[in-house]
Amino acid sequence: MTNPAPSILPGLGFRQRFPLLALILERFVLSLVLLIAVSVLIFGGLEALPGDFATTYLGQSATPQAVANIRQDLGLDRPVTTRYVEWLGNAVQGDFGTSWASKNSVSEQIGKRLGNSLFLAGFAAVISVPLAIGLGMLSVHFRNRMPDKIINVISLAAISLPEFFIGYLLILFFAVKFGMATFPATVYDSMGFVERLKAIALPTATLVLVVLAHMMRMTRAAILSVMSSAYMETAELKGLSAFRSIVKHAAPNALAPIINVVALNLAYLVVGVVVVEVVFVYPGMGQYMVDAVTVRDMPVVQACGLIFAAVYIFLNMTADILAIIANPRLRHPR
Repeated sequence: MTNPAPSILPGLGFRQRFPLLALILERFVLSLVLLIAVSVLIFGGLEALPGDFATTYLGQSATPQAVANIRQDLGLDRPVTTRYVEWLGNAVQGDFGTSWASKNSVSEQIGKRLGNSLFLAGFAAVISVPLAIGLGMLSVHFRNRMPDKIINVISLAAISLPEFFIGYLLILFFAVKFGMATFPATVYDSMGFVERLKAIALPTATLVLVVLAHMMRMTRAAILSVMSSAYMETAELKGLSAFRSIVKHAAPNALAPIINVVALNLAYLVVGVVVVEVVFVYPGMGQYMVDAVTVRDMPVVQACGLIFAAVYIFLNMTADILAIIANPRLRHPR
C-alpha cells in the first residue's frame, strides 16, 4: 500500500478545515502588503518632488554651504533607502520624527489633531449611516412613487455638488446670514462635549450631506436587487406587509454590499475630511497636513499620508471581513 502523495499547497488543508479564518488571514496579509507598498509610494513620491526644504527654509539668497549644512542636520544627505527603512521602522513604533518647521514631535501633534478628525468623522457617521439606511429602505418601500422620486432627486443633487461648495453654502446661510452656527469651527481641549458639538455643526452637516446620498442610493439598489428574489415573493404570498418584508428579509440579505459601501464612505469621512477641515479652519489632521505641505515639512506630510492610508486600508479590510461573515456563499466558497 503506497503512501498518499503530499499536498502541493501546504495551506490547502488549513483552508479546507477553517475557510472563514483562512479568508480573514488572507485579507489581513494583503492589507499589510498594500500598506507597505503605499508607504514606499508616499516616501518615494515626496522625495521625487522638485524643490528642497533647506532652500525654502533659508530663502533664495542662501549660500550653497548653508543649504548643505541644513541638509546634513536633517539627514537628507544619506541614501534614500536608508532613510526609508529608518522612517518606516520608527513609524511602526509610533515615532514619526520631529517637524522640520516647528521642531515639535510629529507624533504628539498628530495625537491631538487625529482625535479632532476622528471626533468629526465619527459624529458625522453616527448621523449619516442610520439615516442613509433608513432612507434607502423608505425609498424601496415607496419605489416609483413620489417619496422615492423626491429622495432620488435630492440625493442626486447632493452627489453632484463638491464638498467645498456645500460647505461655503452652509457658512453663507447658517453662519453669516442667520447666525445660527459658529464659524470657524474652532475646538480646544477644555471645551465641553455640547460646546464641541455646536462648534462642529457646519462641518458635520457638510460631511453628512456628502456621504448620505451615496450610501442611501447604494442601499436602495442592494435591497431592490434582493427584492426580485424568489423567497421575497414567497414572503409576500405568506401575507407579510411590504415594509416588514423589506426589514425582516430583504435588508439582512443585502448586508454585504451595504457594509461595503458604508465602510468606503466611513473611510472617506476620515481621509476625505481634508477639504472640509480647510474650509471650516478645523484643527484636524487635514488642516495639519495642508499647513505642512505649504512649508514642505516632509516628516509631517509623510506621517499624515501614512495614517490616512492605514485608516483607509483598515476600513476596507474590515468591510471585506464583515462581508465574508455576513454572506454564507463567501464563508463557504466552492
